[in-house]
Formats: sequence, structure tokens, C-alpha cells
Amino acid sequence: MSSFYRRRQILLGRVALGVLCVVWSAGCSQAERRHEEQQSSIPYLTSDSRHPIPLSVSAEKEHRAVMLQHLETVQVIVNALIEEDYELARGLTELHLGFFMHRLAKASQPSENFPPAYHDLALAQHTAAEELARIIPTRDMKQILPRFNNVLKACVACHLEFTVREQSSRMEAS
Repeated sequence: MSSFYRRRQILLGRVALGVLCVVWSAGCSQAERRHEEQQSSIPYLTSDSRHPIPLSVSAEKEHRAVMLQHLETVQVIVNALIEEDYELARGLTELHLGFFMHRLAKASQPSENFPPAYHDLALAQHTAAEELARIIPTRDMKQILPRFNNVLKACVACHLEFTVREQSSRMEAS
């Protein structure tokens, strides 16, 4: 493999990882209003408008662990693509982000607390992951990156729409 092609692959992987980090942090962070510090008229979020999903303390911890596992998996997939380990990238995508993980999550979490829209967004993420896993063996980054982007779009859409809150803290806020 030429050194130019290798450097190009590494650069593409780093760009993808950088975009992932920015998008994920934007989707997971809560905006804070700073009245006194505002120096310009740039619009910003004034409140968290995501729909809360009330969970018990243990279910919330389990859900957060799954979300962290997704983030860690995405990082390992990006690294596998950088290292051109397409088999590892495909396997992790199928096992940790695809329908297998969707079935496992549905079996272990109380579905009555999750609204149908949440399940729809989760299913969209798993579907996008399955499409990514199918294309990874081509080793063609021009086909892989758009599908990887679809996985990230699905993740961000869900994080922008929903937040998980402990039932007890929601009750106290009422």
C-alpha cells in the first residue's frame, strides 16, 4: 500500500473521529445561560427541551452504561478503520451497535418507560449500524464514511430528543 494512500486513510479516520467527538459532545451537553457574559447576539440554547424518560436509579445507571459502551465502541470502530482492520470494525458494528444490541437492550430494560418515539430512534440507529456493517468489507472509505455518518446522525437525533432522569429526582422537581 502506498504511503500516500495510508496517510489519506489515517487523515480520514482522524477527521471522522474529530467530527464524532464534536457531534457527540454537542448532543450530550446541556447548554447554560450566561446573562452577564453574553457579548454578542449569537443565538444559543436557553433551556434543555429534551423529553425526559423517567427511570429508576438502577435502570438509569444501566442505560447510561449502555450509552457509554456505544460511545466507546464507536471510538474503537474508528480506530479499527484507521488501522484498516475491517473485520474488527464490522464485527464491533454488528455486535455492539446492530440489531443484536437492540434485542438485548429491549430484553433488559423496562420498555413501559420508553416512549414509542425513543424506540423508533433506537431502531434507526441499529438499522444504520447494520447498513454500515454490510458496507465495511468493501474497504471503500467513500462508501463507509457516509454510512458511519448515518449512525452518528441517528445517535445525535436521539440525544437531542430525549434525556434520562431518575424517577426520584423527577418527583422532587415536581
